[in-house]
Amino acid sequence: MRIAIVPGLAALLAGCGTPAPLTPPQGATLPVAPYGALTNPTAEELLRRDALAAPERSVELRRRSEERQDDPFDLPPE
Repeated sequence: MRIAIVPGLAALLAGCGTPAPLTPPQGATLPVAPYGALTNPTAEELLRRDALAAPERSVELRRRSEERQDDPFDLPPE
């Protein structure tokens, strides 16, 4: 019985991620245009993050053990 339920639940959950255009709820509006903008931004524009909000990560893997450099700001608590 349980074996039949698990695939059924998985199939139902797979349909939850259907992409649809974002719209404000009934009776609500999008925020007003930012200062200096000529038009109101769309929902997609409001969700888009610029490079400063989500910077790229630099992933440098350590290939071998290295001594740490002395950090002048690593002070013990007073």
